[in-house]
Amino acid sequence: MKKLSALFSAIILAALSSCSAVESKNTGAVNGSSKAAVNAASASSAAAGSKIEITEGGPADTVRIFYDKLRNKKFREAIFMTNLRPAVEGLTDTELQDFSVDFEQLAGQVPAQVDINGEIITGDSATVTVKLPNADTGKTEVQPIKLVKENTVWVIQTVDPAAEARIKKEGNRYLYNLRVETHQDEARAMLDRIAKAQMVQSAQNGGLYADIPTLVSAGFMPEDARTSASTGYNYNVGLSSDKRSYYATATPAEYGKSGKLSFIVELDSKGASHLTSKDNGGKPLKQ
Repeated sequence: MKKLSALFSAIILAALSSCSAVESKNTGAVNGSSKAAVNAASASSAAAGSKIEITEGGPADTVRIFYDKLRNKKFREAIFMTNLRPAVEGLTDTELQDFSVDFEQLAGQVPAQVDINGEIITGDSATVTVKLPNADTGKTEVQPIKLVKENTVWVIQTVDPAAEARIKKEGNRYLYNLRVETHQDEARAMLDRIAKAQMVQSAQNGGLYADIPTLVSAGFMPEDARTSASTGYNYNVGLSSDKRSYYATATPAEYGKSGKLSFIVELDSKGASHLTSKDNGGKPLKQ
């Protein structure tokens, strides 16, 4: 289940780069005024723990400071160093606290020692290669981080131009909107898991379906299905009197904050499951 913190991880830990594999090639025009612009490390040398000389105020130094602030839970300061800045600069400390759980989990994923292996500067653009945990696999990999110089400051590029335009448009509503979208995706995924779990449950129990506690106890569903703590949605399974039919719902725990859409999975006459969603004002959808 992809929690919001995992999404932030994808943005801040992994999606800082355009891909997950190292691309530290000695190509392109390198700014000769920066002595740290040389030493772009290959994947093999990075794995061996190679380092570079870091110039104060340069791209590599910016990346180093960013992860230090993130690890030390100075979230606003860290995000101000990225093109996610418009998403947080209008938030009060109280509003930023709404995302504390997600950011706290993210801070815990930053390694105590971030190994910076390479730095290439081409005009007002730069690439820094760093060993970071992959948000999906959890394994440490060498990844390129893109930066752009704005005036005299290097800014870490966490999102692509389209997403950056959206952030500028939505401003301090961006993270709230992102959370709603993420939780709604999680709700769809959870209902899909419920439908698949019910198929297994039925096949192993003479065509009988079960409620969520039974599905979880049987190992067919994750513990996340019991509460809204991680996905922002409450889940429920309704059973027919003979337990040979069911429906499942997902309803926002906090309408407008953890989600807007309500969902329901129902069985057709052939036993196939179908998902329906609707903004129902935070109320469960009914059969």
